[in-house]
Amino acid sequence: MNANRTIICKTKIAAFAISRIRTIEVISGPSLSWYPEERGGINSKSQILSDKESSFLRIEEVVVQLFGVRGSIAAPLRNQEYKKKILEALSLYQESGKGQSPEQFWKSLPYHVKFVTGSDTTCIKLTDHQGNLYIIDMGTGIRNVGDELIQDYLKSPGPRTVHIFVTHTHWDHIQGLPFFKPIYFPDFTLKFYSPYSDLQARLERQQNPEFFPVTFSSVACQKEFKYFSPGDVLRFGSGIEVKCYPLRHPGGSFAYRFVTAEGKTFIFATDAEFTGQDMEIIHDSMDFFQGADLLILDAQYTLDESFSKFDWGHTSYTMAVNCATSWNVKNLVLTHHEPTYTDQKIHEIFEAAVDHKDLLGAKNLKIHLAREGLRFHL
Repeated sequence: MNANRTIICKTKIAAFAISRIRTIEVISGPSLSWYPEERGGINSKSQILSDKESSFLRIEEVVVQLFGVRGSIAAPLRNQEYKKKILEALSLYQESGKGQSPEQFWKSLPYHVKFVTGSDTTCIKLTDHQGNLYIIDMGTGIRNVGDELIQDYLKSPGPRTVHIFVTHTHWDHIQGLPFFKPIYFPDFTLKFYSPYSDLQARLERQQNPEFFPVTFSSVACQKEFKYFSPGDVLRFGSGIEVKCYPLRHPGGSFAYRFVTAEGKTFIFATDAEFTGQDMEIIHDSMDFFQGADLLILDAQYTLDESFSKFDWGHTSYTMAVNCATSWNVKNLVLTHHEPTYTDQKIHEIFEAAVDHKDLLGAKNLKIHLAREGLRFHL
């Protein structure tokens, strides 16, 4: 009887998931070099992918897409900030927008008016040239990844495998998992990778019936857990190799380094604290971070705020630029944005980061601002 109830429950959950699917329009950010206010630009080794690409389709290059870029807690755009954006856009239209097409006028708007940074917590999707899917972290951004995957699945049903890497298990990095629709479909196999030998138990605790109506052990997908530690190398059939590296953060956190078959390197390092006192640590990290084509790095605070939040486990944009410069990184993406910061303040931080890069004379470093929907080619 209990087994039958479990099957019925899973069937209802899958049906509910299908009924709740909505059309997701992921806005792929234009090349930052297209707009004068978006300083830094994307070089020839890091381009934007068109919106027409979808998961599980064969593509020619490795694609990194940002689905969640906020730190600590999801931060939806509030009415007051939304109103401010609208009023600023209308004011600019009155000043100089008349006679332009809507598209031309939109392109002329300042970055913080034209775009929203996004509200979701950390989630990164990487698709290799064979269409294999890798996800880093399961913040609230993973919900939209799941919607996209189920839309694709319903068009062409069949077994799917998703590789999920976990930096750490603070809430803002795992809280989206119960809303990731593929976990309710038996055709999906989720393979979890992390340096945490008890990761499965941690995820099960999150979905204890006291906190969520569906337990993690009862969901319909297939689950596998792979433990690996710093020094190990994971090798995938597409030629992707992955290593991890410990970061300073309360409770611990790990960076992941992906190297493609063509030798391009992408590193994701969030919830990491680097300060001005850490030059030895930064130097010791050289082998892991050296020469990355694309580094997405925690830059949650201004420099002043980082002084008042010492040991909170996050980095200022100033130190993020210092690190990227020391490690000879080609493209730095500032992420894990403070949830209390408005889009305007976040863009001001980006501008200040570019100024700091220029003061350091780091001519080969390009700086980008993480926002939901942004995609990079490797």
